[in-house]
Amino acid sequence: MKLDTMHHIAIIGSDYEKSKKFYVDILGFEVIRENCREDRNDYKIDLRQGNIEIELFIIPGCPKRLSYPEANGLRHLAFKVESVEEMAKELEKLGVEVEPIRIDEFTGEQMTFFFDPDGLPLELHG
Repeated sequence: MKLDTMHHIAIIGSDYEKSKKFYVDILGFEVIRENCREDRNDYKIDLRQGNIEIELFIIPGCPKRLSYPEANGLRHLAFKVESVEEMAKELEKLGVEVEPIRIDEFTGEQMTFFFDPDGLPLELHG
């Protein structure tokens, strides 16, 4: 089996305006497509930045994600960046709370976490 690369990441959000503002206005993703799926009472927004594609599903009233204690499944998404410090400062200027920068004990690289409007952990990794 040969898997070339990740095609997309699917994320579920609960608030259309907050989620779209966060991923588009704050993180800088561009909208490729946006569709209301009336039969499912949700929205599907396809986003892209560079080689990263996200399917952002907005589902009002969806159950909250378990973070503490952590549940089985995807733990977090990590974005590779040139400078963790610069990106963390940029996020903070945009009103996003960022955890203190620390060193990954296995790679020796800088890393930090922040969260989307629904509490999904996102990582910046140097």
